[in-house]
Amino acid sequence: MTISPLALPFPDLPAIAGVTPRVARARYKNWDRCDLTFVTLDPGTTVAGVLTQSKCPSPEVEWCRRALVMGQARALVVNAGNSNAFTGDRGRAAVEAIAAHTARDLGCQPSDVFVASTGVIGVPLPIDKAEAGLAAAFEAQPCSWQEAAETIMTTDTFAKAAYSQAVIGGTTVNLVGIIKGSGMIAPDMATMLGFVFTDAAVEPGFLQRALGDANLSSFSCITVDSDTSTSDTVLAFATGRAGNPLLADIEDDGADAFRAALADLCLQLAHLVVRDGEGATKFIRVDVEGAESDRSARRIALSIANSPLVKTAIAGEDANWGRVVMAVGKAGEPAERDRLAIRFGATQVAAGGLALADYDEAPVAAHLKGSDIEIGVDLGLGDGRATVWTCDLTDGYISINADYRS
Repeated sequence: MTISPLALPFPDLPAIAGVTPRVARARYKNWDRCDLTFVTLDPGTTVAGVLTQSKCPSPEVEWCRRALVMGQARALVVNAGNSNAFTGDRGRAAVEAIAAHTARDLGCQPSDVFVASTGVIGVPLPIDKAEAGLAAAFEAQPCSWQEAAETIMTTDTFAKAAYSQAVIGGTTVNLVGIIKGSGMIAPDMATMLGFVFTDAAVEPGFLQRALGDANLSSFSCITVDSDTSTSDTVLAFATGRAGNPLLADIEDDGADAFRAALADLCLQLAHLVVRDGEGATKFIRVDVEGAESDRSARRIALSIANSPLVKTAIAGEDANWGRVVMAVGKAGEPAERDRLAIRFGATQVAAGGLALADYDEAPVAAHLKGSDIEIGVDLGLGDGRATVWTCDLTDGYISINADYRS
């Protein structure tokens, strides 16, 4: 496997009190590595989550959606290599068996067990392999965060994780996140499998609000290929072991600090997914301002970020700003050609409906040779603004997905 040229090194992460990760081999695919992640959580752990908006969700997503109502968690099981989506009663039976098996081992309710799976759609998850993998995980020694992050990977080329801190009532709390995602990434909620663990004491309702807000400015602002998975899941678990005053309301002391730390963590994780976009060689930031509303700005930014013509131009390091004009125009949002301004990096290339008279392509060409690219658009209509992140589109994306099931 060739590691993405945009990869970042795995960070040094602290242990989170009340969280114990383990990994094992269930052998869902012919991989010479672990493919089942099992995380136990201390009693009293609260949970929140954001899940795919796909109308064809996996049984795991449906299970988590129901379990989240209870707000409590004792375990997380993540299967890699088989998404178990579009598998009917057999898929549902597999999730129920995993939850029941885990609950028996921990002495908790099945609804305290959260399950996520990723991989090929349409193949039922083998219950015998899942239970054998769980049995091995129960006996395994605790593993590192890096081992856990590597085990949830599918087409990912590098393990992804991030870390942040907050001070609540004089107590420092830690937040760690691991994530997988490389393709089938679009901002229709969470766009991958991501798991956040914190030792903070957080009431589940407040945790849900904080995660939902963080999602809107991170996972819901990235796109690799405009496709939304059947299995997208981001879960946050709070063990309360740090001993901080319980966060239950936005007005509580430390609430803003916690929300900021969670938002920062989620944005770090979201950026890592884009940096591992299938076949990616460029990390692209798209800024839109001057729109009639933030919503309108976001739709235009996504139109640019999802455009195959824009993405291939960036892959070829071609300063073809006309493709950006095209993407703005097709977004279906208010725009006036003769007010539109476009920049690449810090260089203005067009305004007022045409290229600048003194436009020099040399600094733009230099910018496009780098790995971090910026595209800016000013519509000149209002105060709406938005930022989304994407990657370029290369033949590597085609190769990976043409061979995905082989």
